[in-house]
This record gives sequence, structure tokens and C-alpha cells, in this order.
Amino acid sequence: MKKILKDKSFQLSILLTLIFLGTGITFLLLGLAHYSWVIFILLPVVLGVALGAMPNKKYILWGALITTAIVLICLVIPGLSGLLCIVMTLPIVVPLIFLGHIITHLVRRYGQIKDTNRLSVLLLPLVPFFIAAPVEQFLKTDNEVINEVRTEQVFNYTPEQVYDAIKSVDTLDAKKPYLMYFDLPIPTKCVLEKEEVGGLRICYFKAGESSTHDFGSGKIIEKITKMERGKVLKMDVIDYKLVGRNWLGFKEAIYYFDKVGDNSCKLTRITTYTSVLTPRLYWQPLEELGIEQEHEYVFNNLTNDLERMYGQ
Repeated sequence: MKKILKDKSFQLSILLTLIFLGTGITFLLLGLAHYSWVIFILLPVVLGVALGAMPNKKYILWGALITTAIVLICLVIPGLSGLLCIVMTLPIVVPLIFLGHIITHLVRRYGQIKDTNRLSVLLLPLVPFFIAAPVEQFLKTDNEVINEVRTEQVFNYTPEQVYDAIKSVDTLDAKKPYLMYFDLPIPTKCVLEKEEVGGLRICYFKAGESSTHDFGSGKIIEKITKMERGKVLKMDVIDYKLVGRNWLGFKEAIYYFDKVGDNSCKLTRITTYTSVLTPRLYWQPLEELGIEQEHEYVFNNLTNDLERMYGQ
């Protein structure tokens, strides 16, 4: 262990990782970069390129990966990020650090670069990040992507009974999907102020089980645009305040109640949301998973409420 800690390349890999990641985090906090490919792809790749240029390859990746994990986890402590966000970020960041390292290795094979421990040289791969971040800020005018998540479930109750049970919920308490044991926001109640078009429905959330500084807690305020008992409940989201979730927004919430057979109802829950995260190929499935688990929790609670109100 002492040998590793005294290794100059190991020490330098820690310093480089702190500088590169610290730069990216600072750009995000100051609004100088988007939650985009510049942060999630370019930055880890150029970090890997810098690491690959060092002479002693034995310990540098260990130093970089351990430092990366520590830096990201440290964002959870002051509430700058959630543990779930960190867990979802590592699978894209870590392989790209390896990719950058491999790129340097391949270039070295053709004699295009030489090994170095000079910090000034190792920081040169950070230059593309300094260029790409403001260029993207200038060129990318529309940051939000609109997406829709739909969940369906059949309940052995009439559409009217399901409607009455879901329109306003005093307390949500049901089996939690696994992401809520991280810091996925947990709905606690939904209050319907007026049962009419134009009325407000306010849904309150508490922080997930592993959250710090109430990360993820808050409320979503919905305005009813269409309602028909046992048929449809449609709402526009007019305001939302969820601590720390500044990359995610909400536009619309819809419930459709379709009669199935004589006394059953197929409930369809649709959430329309916005996101600024890219690359979409990576982030969209994870966003949808999170919202699907929110739906699952609401449906689990609805099952309990229906049994309590109308029996099995």
C-alpha cells in the first residue's frame, strides 16, 4: 500500500482527476455547461487521455477511479446531487475514462506522443472541454426534450370507484419500488382543492430513503383541464419544486379510466416530462424507469385504498 501511495503517477492521477472533475462540476454550478455530452462523454474521455499519457500505468487507473467515485459521492453530502444520480452516472463515466486511456495507448503505439509526468502537458486534453462547453451553450438554444411515460393496470373495481380513490389521496403508504430506497422522491399525498376544471391538485413528495438535505422533496402543482368521473382526469403541471431536480421538469399528468368487463377498470397513467440530460440514448431509459417506479408506488397505494374502501 505504501508503495502505491508513494507512486508519483498514482498521486498525479488523483490530482488530475480532481482538476478535471472539479472543472466540470464548477462549470455546471455556474451554468457554464449543460448536463450534456460535454460533461458526461467529453470530460471523462479527455481525463482518460491525460491519464494514459503518464509513464507508470500500473496504478493510475486505480487512482482515477477511486477519486472519481469519492468526488461524486461527496456531492451527495451537501445535497448537490442524489445517491441515485451518482449510481446512474458511474456506468457512463467510468468506461469512457477507460476509452480515453485506450485512445492514448493506441496513439502511443504509432509514436505520436511520449510518456510524461509534467502537469502542464497532462492538462492539455482539458482544452477541448473549455472550447466545447461555451460553444454548446451558444449553439444549443432548446435544451429541453419532451417525453411521455405510460403505465397501465387493471383493477377489479368500477371506473367510478377507481376515479374516486385516485383523485385525492390523503396518505400514500404502500410497498416501495427499489429505487425509492435510494433517493427517488416518494409521494406522500395529493390534495384536490376543487373538483372542477380549473381546480388545483397538489402532490407532495418527501425525500427518498438515502437522501440528504431533503434532496428530491417538494411538491407538484397541477391544474385540472379535463375531468369526467370514471372517464378521465387530465391536468397541466403549472409549478413544481423538487429539491435538486433542476434537470427534470413536468408538463402534464393524465389518468384514463376504461371499463373492462362488468366491474373492472383499466387505469392508464401518463406523465409528460421534460429533461435536459444528454446523451438521450443513455438517460431516457433511466428517466422512464424512475417515473415508472413512481407510477408503481401510486398504483400499489391505490390497490390498498380500494381494498380498504370497497373490500376485496
